[in-house]
Amino acid sequence: MAAEKLTQAAEALGVEMKVETQGSIGVENMLSDNDVSDADGIIIAADKDVDRSRFEGKKVLAVGVAEGIRHPEQLIERVRNALVHLAEGGSGDGTAGPARGAKGVSGGSGGSGGKERSVTYKALMNGVSYMIPFVVVGGLLIAVSLALGGEATATGYAIPEWSFWEDVFKIGEIGFQLMIPILSGYIAYAIADRPALVPGMIGGWIANNGALYGSEAGAGFIGAIVTGFLAGYLVLWIKKVKVPRFAQPIMPIIVIPIVATTALGLFFILVIGKPISWVFTHLTDWLSGMTGTSAILLGALLGLMIAFDMGGPVNKTAFLFGAGLIATGNQTVMGMCAAAIPVMPLGQGLATLMRRKLYSEQERETGMAALFMGMFGISEGAIPFAAARPAQVIPANMLGGAVAGAIAGMAGVEDAVPHGGPVVAVLGAVGGVPMFFLAVAAGTVVTAITTNALIGIRGRGSDALTPVREPVLVGAGAAGPAAAGPDAEDTRNVREAGAGQAPAAPTAPAAPTAPTAPTEEETLDEEVLSGYLTAQTVKVRLEADDKDAAIREMAAMLATTGKVADPEALVRAALAREEQGTTGLGEEIAVPHAKSDAVTSPVVGFARSAQGVEWGSPDGTRARLIFMITVPEAAAGDEHLRILAMLSRKLMDTEFRERLMAAPDETAVLSVLREVR
Repeated sequence: MAAEKLTQAAEALGVEMKVETQGSIGVENMLSDNDVSDADGIIIAADKDVDRSRFEGKKVLAVGVAEGIRHPEQLIERVRNALVHLAEGGSGDGTAGPARGAKGVSGGSGGSGGKERSVTYKALMNGVSYMIPFVVVGGLLIAVSLALGGEATATGYAIPEWSFWEDVFKIGEIGFQLMIPILSGYIAYAIADRPALVPGMIGGWIANNGALYGSEAGAGFIGAIVTGFLAGYLVLWIKKVKVPRFAQPIMPIIVIPIVATTALGLFFILVIGKPISWVFTHLTDWLSGMTGTSAILLGALLGLMIAFDMGGPVNKTAFLFGAGLIATGNQTVMGMCAAAIPVMPLGQGLATLMRRKLYSEQERETGMAALFMGMFGISEGAIPFAAARPAQVIPANMLGGAVAGAIAGMAGVEDAVPHGGPVVAVLGAVGGVPMFFLAVAAGTVVTAITTNALIGIRGRGSDALTPVREPVLVGAGAAGPAAAGPDAEDTRNVREAGAGQAPAAPTAPAAPTAPTAPTEEETLDEEVLSGYLTAQTVKVRLEADDKDAAIREMAAMLATTGKVADPEALVRAALAREEQGTTGLGEEIAVPHAKSDAVTSPVVGFARSAQGVEWGSPDGTRARLIFMITVPEAAAGDEHLRILAMLSRKLMDTEFRERLMAAPDETAVLSVLREVR
């Protein structure tokens, strides 16, 4: 979307431009050395770090992606006075493009807000994006080898030694061993560039190997996040130390990596590692004293622990506690653990299916892989989601794990092997199979619903999201076509859209069936925005002269359909939305909207103002074409965004807007709007 806008602006201004995009599928339309050399300036429109080393000596202007969508002409002008880039920058997703002539511009990948994201956000997302392929490859290879070559044994679900599938399994294990150092290393890299890569990766390896600091379990992905940030900021601090000129060339390749790696490694082993070892030991002792307590309580507790850190000391304590009791003849504790183990990847995978627009394309692909891993009890499939959104995902995982563990404990589910997931039940290692599957299913659903609810709450409550970026109608210029136009809701505030990508307009649902044969006019109505906008909800002459009055007037019009139970409540919801940020898009368009239980089913209104209404639009224009979208709270997530997406592309078309403005009556307006698909 940013790429489209900037390209259009460059053509209008007579500027020669080339746009490179970077996304999950890689780099497209890559800039050559000659492109960069000939460019008069570079604009980076992205919400992740972009490697700026190749732009050294060029004027570089870095902004958020939505700035490229809303103010492309201004960016082309501003790059004239941009600072010359003299030092290497970080790397990550986004876009960069040079232009020849007088200026340089670039399109970017999904995001919101005109300002660049914080260093912390970019660094975390950089690490997660590099880690995901290792999780997927490692997890799927392990799952496939277990599915095709594994068998239940007294010591667990295993693959026969020296078999072909054991080799495949070991390759998958290597992927899992590398994913934690990769996460740590690329967090550090995003903060302090190449000198931080080595200490970040070695620090992540140390964090994941508890034997180095006397613990039976490593610190897992949480430890990797800690070491990544420690390494990055430690290297930044060392870079500030003034050294003689003769020593400067060896600082980034010898001195900084050695000093930072040694300091970080010793700090983790001697300082951070001791508490981890202490936690592991004392949790095990504590659990040993709980074996006589309520099975439901113990199952819930073990589920919470299993789901907390997915391979860290808390998870390993619960797992090894259950596995150790199998030899004593007590298989119920392992049954509780086995039910909780697959809940995290299954729940996160299900969450991406339930509300796809909350997730980026990469996250949805990872979700499908997580579902497959969950079937084989590979809880690490949920790590990318937990690392990216710890505040939302970890509590949801723990709640789902607790539900699964409690149900398994209540039903006395048994597991004869130290492994979890549906696969152990299929192979006959589980006693009480129906209740086992019920426990897994309940925990999975609870995890998925809670995850999406927490993401939604975070989205409505603040402008700062983690990887769930905020664009609606702000397309992912990096990885694919945008669904559309200048963002209304939500270059600032819509959180339902996926990270880095705009909601594509899906196929419209079937129009409501009328009890009698529809008239020609009714047929026309039903073809406009899936039947949500009809002649009854079109007003060609809006009387209001300010925003509040316009919203009230349109709410009263929508109430005539019988789909608005409480017009005043609808007005309050729409005005509350305006307080979060204007829904004026610019170019004389506004799209006020509300999610409220005052609305019984989705309904859309359109009004036209001859003089225009001041709406606080980014480009300063008064709104003359006003669409009001109202949906019930329960349908808000998908339907609201779908309607926005259907409108967006056509509203970018100047000729379409002119015809909409010139339509003489309601019938003519509907005829124009029939083009919206």
